[in-house]
Amino acid sequence: MKNWTRKDFLKASIAGGVTAALARPRFASAAAARSGSPNGDIRVAVVGLNGKGRDHINSFREIPGVKVAALCDVDRTLLARHVREFEKRNEKVATYVDFRKLLEDTSIDAVVIATPNHWHSLMAVWACQAGKDVYLEKPISHNVWEGRKAVEATLKYRRIVQTGTQSRSDEALQEAFAHINAGNLGGIQWVRGLCYKLREDIGRTSGPQAVPAAVDYDLWSGPAPLVAPRRNTPKWGSIHYDWHWFWNYGGGDIANQGIHEMDMCRWALGQQGLPPSMMSMGGRFGYIDDAETPNTQIAVFNYEPAPLIFEVRGLPRKSGEKAMDAYRGIRIGLTVQCENGYFAGGAGGGGVYDNDGTKLTQFSSAGGGGHQANFIAAMRSRKSSDLAAPIEGGHISSALCHLANISHRLGSETANEAIREAIAGHEPTADSHARMLEHLEANGVDTKSLPAIAGPTLELAAGSESFVTKEKYDLAYWANTMLRREYRKPFIVPEVV
Repeated sequence: MKNWTRKDFLKASIAGGVTAALARPRFASAAAARSGSPNGDIRVAVVGLNGKGRDHINSFREIPGVKVAALCDVDRTLLARHVREFEKRNEKVATYVDFRKLLEDTSIDAVVIATPNHWHSLMAVWACQAGKDVYLEKPISHNVWEGRKAVEATLKYRRIVQTGTQSRSDEALQEAFAHINAGNLGGIQWVRGLCYKLREDIGRTSGPQAVPAAVDYDLWSGPAPLVAPRRNTPKWGSIHYDWHWFWNYGGGDIANQGIHEMDMCRWALGQQGLPPSMMSMGGRFGYIDDAETPNTQIAVFNYEPAPLIFEVRGLPRKSGEKAMDAYRGIRIGLTVQCENGYFAGGAGGGGVYDNDGTKLTQFSSAGGGGHQANFIAAMRSRKSSDLAAPIEGGHISSALCHLANISHRLGSETANEAIREAIAGHEPTADSHARMLEHLEANGVDTKSLPAIAGPTLELAAGSESFVTKEKYDLAYWANTMLRREYRKPFIVPEVV
């Protein structure tokens, strides 16, 4: 796994920006599945069995009228392990290693996609073409362009596609944000998203690691470049999660855990599209390992009239501890600051406080556990309007994460004092930066001598999903090349309009 310089990366981005493909998979002509049949079981296939995929098997099995009928994973050892669980219950389940073979099975009504991020949009588009409905884990894409292709495929093929941002099914958050948007606390001044989650270093390796025979690494890599894995251990288990920290496959914690809170922030603001401009700052501090993505990041989205500021922290509260920092009592969630008070919470709800910190109201629920059932209900009604988290919203929230990472990757090392001076006029951003420096100092990082990566403020063209270029080969030009990737044949996201 090559640790690219910015120059190397920009060269590859140029190539990716001019790649276009119209290929359709051979299963595109398959008969439409029996999606949403009001009578009989809805037959679901779960794709990607590590972590969240395992949870989806359990969740969908518990929904009346639903049968988990197939499993798909490129790791045959993992696949066999889950099949044994079905056998213990005397349940039959079909198995697939290649997702394309699964889509040829017309008995399958819906696919649940819980693979690494770089596969999400392509699998969703292919599934829509094959007549399947889709439960698509977050983020719905690996880049902005392919996310829009997933939206277009959903509309063209008239499929029911749910985004896996399950907090949209959280009744407490629904009530809390309705309370805020009714003006009970006055106008919103800013929203701050928080992802303070411990991420220890993944170590360093001397070179590429071996791939076990049980894993089809060509299929695992899919649209990404076929390069040997480089992880902190020769054991394959680490790649089932560490891919989050490599640009070929993931987008760091802002696109991992953070996408949930990013979606909550946009929901609270009532914003349906992308902001006029945005920027990012941060870096990877506290240790040196093989990972590429930042473990400390502040992203600012200049929505009007109230901005969205997002904070990622992977280091603990201070060096030598495991506990994490909190902002207004929240580690993973959001705060919504209004004229006359604020909301602080996350999954399962939260509290409304006056500006002196006195709690006024509590909103509580069990969280978004009904999200899968909501998807099945929409499949039966055949109404996308019944979905708690339709694909369009999932695309916008995912795109925010990608935009932040584009700014970060185009950034340059900048003294923190210079950053402080540049953002002094924007109080919410200045506050985030000051607290970030305090946090890093508590972890032994000398912020006076060690610079951060300051990304450019990038302006988005109104009504579009591209950046405004003001001169040839300016940073916005390069940013536009990073809105999509170069796809490896035959794993190419197709045009669908």
